[in-house]
Amino acid sequence: MRLRWKRIRYRLEWTGLLLATKLIPLCPRRACYYLARTAGALLSFLDRHGFHVAISNLGVAFGDRFSPAERRKIARESFQHFARTMVDLLWSPRLTQQNFSRYIEWQNIEETEPDRREEHSVIIACYHYSNFEWLSLACGFLGLKGTIISQEFKNSSLDPIFKKLREQSGHVFIPRKQGPLRLYKALRRNASTALLSDLTVPPGQGAVAIDCFGLKTSATSAHAWLHKQTGAPIIPAHCEPLPDGRYRLIFHPKIERTADMTQQQIAQACWNSFEPYVRKNPAAWLWMYKHWRYRPAKPDRPYPFYANVSRAFEDLLQPEEL
Repeated sequence: MRLRWKRIRYRLEWTGLLLATKLIPLCPRRACYYLARTAGALLSFLDRHGFHVAISNLGVAFGDRFSPAERRKIARESFQHFARTMVDLLWSPRLTQQNFSRYIEWQNIEETEPDRREEHSVIIACYHYSNFEWLSLACGFLGLKGTIISQEFKNSSLDPIFKKLREQSGHVFIPRKQGPLRLYKALRRNASTALLSDLTVPPGQGAVAIDCFGLKTSATSAHAWLHKQTGAPIIPAHCEPLPDGRYRLIFHPKIERTADMTQQQIAQACWNSFEPYVRKNPAAWLWMYKHWRYRPAKPDRPYPFYANVSRAFEDLLQPEEL
């Protein structure tokens, strides 16, 4: 009975998503904006666990900076930003090489230009901030096409739909299995790649411990490893929401002087380039995500309610060799 209901639910999800891919591109931009705001606000009430995670994350990250009412407002807006990202992705078949600049502007793209004649590939380190899906699409339209790892859905029938949407500007999305090796080969062929570098990964799976709002977290080091192996420069980037429903893609200065840095230090440098933007406008980050799944055995600051002590994480906190 349980398996049968799961199959029915997965079929309904596939049907609903397929229907949305047909209907949402017919909507004007303003309608998409209000649809996403309404859906995000509703989801913040329905997803009580996710809302609780967001409130806990905001509390440990900012301490007393925000009142309980302000934290609830930021958490609700975080759901709305995520809903906008998903609705806009469904609307994105209307984006083209010719018109995308009407909806997305960019800043500091010169950071992606090669410093040396033999440099052709770049590693874009991006984040779950505002419209990260359109950041990827915009990079493709701007000529930064590459191979990108995507996380598979539990409902595998959804994967082909999202893959098609995400590859519209020329990227190639691949599954996580043997993903880093395939990215390495792509970079060696002078292709580029983009990685969401604020992912929390289990200790021991290519993870490093970085400081995130002063709290230790187990973060991916895939971008740092790829840089060490290929020499392709790492350029952090994020997408900012603009008041009129448009977005701004901001390329940060590339990470410099990495020869004497460990993978942990490179991952930390990437995060350090991004955290000030979250502090300035926290609502656009994905606060309902469990950013601190692991905590030290004796932390000097409170951690979110869901964080657990891990021996492997304790080992990760030890200094890394060059």
